[in-house]
Amino acid sequence: MSTSFKSAMERLKANIRDVPDFPKKGIVFKDITPILSNGQLFRLAVTIFAERYQRKSVEKIVAIDARGFIFGGALAHYLGIGLTIVRKKGKLPYQSHQHDYELEYGQGTLELHIDGVEKNQRVVIIDDLLATGGTAEAAAKLVEKCGGEIVELAFLVELGFLHGREKLEKYPVFSAITY
Repeated sequence: MSTSFKSAMERLKANIRDVPDFPKKGIVFKDITPILSNGQLFRLAVTIFAERYQRKSVEKIVAIDARGFIFGGALAHYLGIGLTIVRKKGKLPYQSHQHDYELEYGQGTLELHIDGVEKNQRVVIIDDLLATGGTAEAAAKLVEKCGGEIVELAFLVELGFLHGREKLEKYPVFSAITY
């Protein structure tokens, strides 16, 4: 890891705010909104992803509801490729594949349009944070249902102590910052 990359990561990490007891008592929420509200830091975060993927023949970004949309849209724009979104059940208007999954605080269902990813299309799945891995795994399963090829799952932040990467061991995973 280069010194400039380490410096960039430390700069981003210094601007992630801990919010105790959110969304429920005993949880320390990692709040990335200070990064998003600072143009230079937001650009830095997107550039880290863009530099990683600009030479990997990525054909589409798949962004996970909801904060993944922020990074996914900016990254797709930067790379000049399309964006597909994975949403919670009932939020997409067209025929969709569905996948049920476990999340930190219960259960959920994610959806992806049946034509959101083409067969053999090379995609990066992106979200803001990797916790237990349930949401990312569900998104990956949806991409596979469409026949897409997963280049990597990408996250700004990984909560390593929750072992989400273990659930995703079948897939390449990149996290810019790990706690």
